[in-house]
Amino acid sequence: MSNYPLDTIRHSQAHLMAQAVMRVFPNQKLRLGIGPTIEHGFYYDIEMEHRLTDDDLKEIEALMKKIIKEKLPIERTTLQRDEALKFFQESNQLLKVELIEELPADEEISCYQQGEFIDLCRGPHGENTSQLPTNFKLLNTAGAYWRGDSDRQMLQRIYAASFGDRKELKQHLHFLEEAKKRDHRKLGNELTLFHFDQLAPASPFFMPKGAFVYNQLIDFMRRIYKHYGYQEVITPQILDSQLWHTSGHYQNYKDDMYFINADQREWGVKPMNCPCHMLMFKHYKYSYRDLPLRYADFGRLHRYEKSGTLAGLTRVRTFCQDDAHIFIAIKDIQDEIVALMEMFFTVYRHFKFENIQINLSTRPDKRVGEESAWDQAESALKDALDRSDYQYTVKEGDGAFYGPKIDIEISDAIGRFHQLGTIQLDFQLPLRFDLSFTNSEGESEQPVVIHRALLGSLERFFGIYLEHVGGAYPFWLAPTQATIVPINESHLPFCIKLQEQLSKNGFRVNVDDRNETMGQKTRQIQKSKIPYMLAVGDREIEANAVSIRAYGEKGSNSTSINELVELFLTLQLEEMPQELRTKK
Repeated sequence: MSNYPLDTIRHSQAHLMAQAVMRVFPNQKLRLGIGPTIEHGFYYDIEMEHRLTDDDLKEIEALMKKIIKEKLPIERTTLQRDEALKFFQESNQLLKVELIEELPADEEISCYQQGEFIDLCRGPHGENTSQLPTNFKLLNTAGAYWRGDSDRQMLQRIYAASFGDRKELKQHLHFLEEAKKRDHRKLGNELTLFHFDQLAPASPFFMPKGAFVYNQLIDFMRRIYKHYGYQEVITPQILDSQLWHTSGHYQNYKDDMYFINADQREWGVKPMNCPCHMLMFKHYKYSYRDLPLRYADFGRLHRYEKSGTLAGLTRVRTFCQDDAHIFIAIKDIQDEIVALMEMFFTVYRHFKFENIQINLSTRPDKRVGEESAWDQAESALKDALDRSDYQYTVKEGDGAFYGPKIDIEISDAIGRFHQLGTIQLDFQLPLRFDLSFTNSEGESEQPVVIHRALLGSLERFFGIYLEHVGGAYPFWLAPTQATIVPINESHLPFCIKLQEQLSKNGFRVNVDDRNETMGQKTRQIQKSKIPYMLAVGDREIEANAVSIRAYGEKGSNSTSINELVELFLTLQLEEMPQELRTKK
């Protein structure tokens, strides 16, 4: 089947998988859902009582390859609507019946058959199972609501990878294995960074080590803000629903918010900071000399995310953003965007995100504001990107209803892209809140608001970055920067004094005085991904030195205590980007 498009091959393999499932479980009351192709393979949704296991998947995969060798013809037939309904009703394929009933009355109904297996399908497929390659692998199962509706029954979705040749499949499986090792949920538990509890769904509990990293990220952003002229503000957590009516969130976002009733009033728990910042701007009088006015806010936000969308730290119900809103005159947009792009790239490269993609999203069909303002805003964004010499992709019609935007995606260590930063121009909220400033002509003028987030949700960034570094944080961000290991008990006093000395210099160091072998301690330190292990024995005490071993390295070197302190001081300087360390 090499002459067929890969999508056709994957589609046929999905049928093959469904046929194999029905053979493996002949006595189960199976109901087939749908089996589409996806980016790297295919899946099939199946309703059945038995919960599929890894061993089941192995058996199904082996049977798929056996069916290929049976050389079954793949034949297309067409049925009248009544014939199709009768056939699938009698075979208890009620999900297929539902799909048929929703088809237009005059639509041709086609089925494909290979051996005993018949499926409702538009195609296309090949001519024989013998033409199907075996470059596929059944991966895992997951729950999936029928038709994506949480009020419908839960099906079992079987995922499979499929590629044009075995080398591509092998590379993809290696990628998946690496992704599995880097899964932030797994690392978070292993490194005691964070966990979840069913009593607080989608709301992470950060343990001391995780809380340290989290707060370091906030402190890092605060230092960045200082360089770029931001002012940090603090805003209320719960506000009268009147605010959310004014902002439009009540009308358009109510189902994703939490509300409470008290004092005979309805209150909304804050899902975003922008309406609060509008109130703050409105409370005082500003002139053009005060702009751009940059408000930064680390306030906690709460959103009711649907349970089916939750995924560790990358989709939670309570989170904090490195959020900011910039109040600016339209004429100054371009200069501000240039400065923003500089800041964004400085930060991303500091975290070793080198592959960065930029999207410019323009006016959607449904929008507010004068066309002249849209023209000016889009031109400002485009000119700023051109002026900064960044490569970007224009996505026509993907802007927000209140203004165009720039979205920034980064690639992690194994090549997965994640959207982090966003820069959005907003004409709507200043209008809704009747905001104004006095321009250079002494006239009242409406500002434009730039919504911008650099890291985005700190929880989400925490998860993405944890996977990016595989749990091995850089020295400045590591909760424990070094562990001192005495070779035997007699070396412990020296280790304790060394810990005290390093701690006084601001380094996060502990002593491993457990009654374990040196090999056991070394393995545990490596497993904990601590940047440095410092071993101390007789020779080291005599020379006032340590045997230093960096994480991931096999060998060690002898280093004097003074050299060690200098090394750690140098590494600690990396907490700030080089560009900002020298910036005046």
